[in-house]
Amino acid sequence: MKLSPIKFIALSASCMIALHSAGAVAQEGRPGVTAPQLNLPYAEQKYRGNVGTTYLNSDAPQFPKQVAAPEGAPNVLLVLLDDVGFGQFSVAGGGVPSPSMEALAEEGVFFNRFHTTAVCSSTRAALLTGRNHHVAGTGNITEVATGYDGYTGVIPKDTATFAEILRMNGYITSWIGKNHNTPTYETSAMGPFDHWPNNLGFDYFYGFMAGDTSQIRPYLYENQTPVGQQTDDDYYLSVDLADHSIQWLQQTEAIQPDKPWMMYLAPAATHSPHQAPKEMIAKFKGKFDGGWDEYRKETLARQIRMGVVPKGTKLTKRHDSLPAWDSLSPDEKKLSARMMEVFAAYGEHVDQQVGRVLDYVKTLPDADNTLIIYIIGDNGASSEGGIPGTLNENAFFNGVQMQTEDMMPFIDEIGTSKHFNHFPAAWAHAMDTPFQWVKQVASHLGGTRNAMLVSWPAKYDNGGEVRSQFTHVIDVAATILDAAGIEEPRSVNGTAQKPIEGRSFLSVLADKDAAEIRTSQYFEMFVNRGIYKDGWWAGALSFTPWNPNRGAFDPLSAPWELYHLEEDFSQANNLAKEKPKKLDEMVKLWWATASKEQVLPLDWRGSERFSAELMGKPNLAAGRSEYIYPVPIVGLPEASAPDLKNKSFTITAKITIDDNANGMIFTQGGNTGGWGFYLLNGKLVATHNYLDIARYTVASDKLIAAGEHVVKMEFDYKGKDKEVGKGGTITLFVDGQRVGKGNVEKTAPMKYSLSENQDIGTDTGTPVTYDYREPFDFQGTLGEVVVSLK
Repeated sequence: MKLSPIKFIALSASCMIALHSAGAVAQEGRPGVTAPQLNLPYAEQKYRGNVGTTYLNSDAPQFPKQVAAPEGAPNVLLVLLDDVGFGQFSVAGGGVPSPSMEALAEEGVFFNRFHTTAVCSSTRAALLTGRNHHVAGTGNITEVATGYDGYTGVIPKDTATFAEILRMNGYITSWIGKNHNTPTYETSAMGPFDHWPNNLGFDYFYGFMAGDTSQIRPYLYENQTPVGQQTDDDYYLSVDLADHSIQWLQQTEAIQPDKPWMMYLAPAATHSPHQAPKEMIAKFKGKFDGGWDEYRKETLARQIRMGVVPKGTKLTKRHDSLPAWDSLSPDEKKLSARMMEVFAAYGEHVDQQVGRVLDYVKTLPDADNTLIIYIIGDNGASSEGGIPGTLNENAFFNGVQMQTEDMMPFIDEIGTSKHFNHFPAAWAHAMDTPFQWVKQVASHLGGTRNAMLVSWPAKYDNGGEVRSQFTHVIDVAATILDAAGIEEPRSVNGTAQKPIEGRSFLSVLADKDAAEIRTSQYFEMFVNRGIYKDGWWAGALSFTPWNPNRGAFDPLSAPWELYHLEEDFSQANNLAKEKPKKLDEMVKLWWATASKEQVLPLDWRGSERFSAELMGKPNLAAGRSEYIYPVPIVGLPEASAPDLKNKSFTITAKITIDDNANGMIFTQGGNTGGWGFYLLNGKLVATHNYLDIARYTVASDKLIAAGEHVVKMEFDYKGKDKEVGKGGTITLFVDGQRVGKGNVEKTAPMKYSLSENQDIGTDTGTPVTYDYREPFDFQGTLGEVVVSLK
């Protein structure tokens, strides 16, 4: 039979569609799928009916269906605090009030043997991917990446996040708060955006793109769009993050109430700067005058009484390099107590704000079917304020330590937006009671032991119980996928996946006597090494974390310690001498595991790893000596801006002004360090902020008349080749004529900030000096600005 051309085309199309549909049946995802979906995303659903020449002789239309989550899949609220010691909050026996955490602990269970990696980016990468931090490319924070596979600071495509897996299986997802998992050189308005939250599995992001930020003057993003600086005098970041969390949940419930959601809420607290409302700080006046030694004793007593730690747990000794409270001078005690008062207010404040989110979740129709995982810290308390504390944590990252006499004149400003303050190292040690070490120290508990709260009312009715099974942050992703009924995929977005290394702890939620899910785990950070196996722990320390300046080190000869955690909860009894064979077995296991998990090569360097230039890190501004900005550009991260450190440079600008003009021409950095070039009451001014320790300002000797001008700031660096942090001379010019000159005694050598930016024509961060107030918009017309490096 001979077919007409039209009938032949229609029949051919029908056959092709039928064949395609037959193939699609085997691949199509939920609903109706019975086998696990091992390759994500699900294949696109194609039309299965018969297509005629018109709609009149075609089957009924079929729109592609959205992938639906498994029946009964829970909502997930994942909360992660920052820089929190095990013995910090009252929920774990500490001295910082946490009523919201306590309420959640009464509803759910408290994990007292949960572990992190000892620093933030690493813990967060392990949390998101379910793989160990080196496997996830994040062996340390992104700012100190070295370029080896385990230390790139880039989460690789073969370790997809659990959020991406949930999203492709019918969840709606959000990330609110801190993102410290995007390479620093990819955080500008030019991206690339592959490693931003929206491309890591999150439909919505609101927060900041740095390791830390001012609580009062942060620079924020919504998805990939800069929101800019907050300028309200009553603003606090924790409040804003809670507001956005609740708003997102309200929209989700209103628009898609039947779709499960996952929210990752990551407040900046209690990372430095320690800042809180004045009225909350006042509540703690005198509460810590007894000092850190007394605090540790009182906290352990409460922990034992509460059942947070076992009876008989010993208080580890204070390290010899940390001073006894009674040895401090009156000024040292006054300053240290004040810093702890601010810190306590900061901690209570974030508890209140996360508590608002928890309270809102309780009002939702599906509140009982919400899995809440509240991780109380991404590592132990931070000692990065050094022995006396500091007004500027960034000084520590530059290898510079403030002294008490430097800080006492500003004691009443601690906790405000004027400083990036951080309490003394001994307070960090106290916050980690009963353990002996702190943040960065992966070789010991205190650096790696954090509390965790878990609640899922629809499944588990065991409120107020304690869980002591050994768990690790990589186990969270596996647990969430298990709770949602979603299989681990073998391929995501065309990339074969490395297996998730975490294990679900749902069995532990159900039964306090459940078998251990994790019998072995390695640890490493700054060559602080640890290994856990069947109740035993071996660890080797590299450097004390409160000293940023590190010299020669031999990891092969560093001594190892040995602890039996089944009998020694706090690691108070070193058994290395008594059990040499066991220790040797554990050390060999660490080296074997380190080779497998991309831990090698070991690198113990300190502050120099923050330098992009010294370490040869990618930088959008690298390879150029001249940078031309034809229009004002703001919010450019330091890692994407011209590197002004340890070299001579000039900044030239074309301006048109009226008399007595004010405003920012160029700034890089903020109150933690950096440069400002601006007009103030008609004079041309340049300032270098040396780490909030000193400010060197040069002003023109006369007013700049109204009209068009070319103004220039020239900095002549006096350091020799490879010398860092040296001083120099600032010279100011107007229309080629010198109008001012002055000396800069020292300059910030490694880093101006983790979160401040470069701005032209305004100041979107904190000011480099307080003779002006941000945003300090330029008054007049600002033309081309040129930065030239010499």
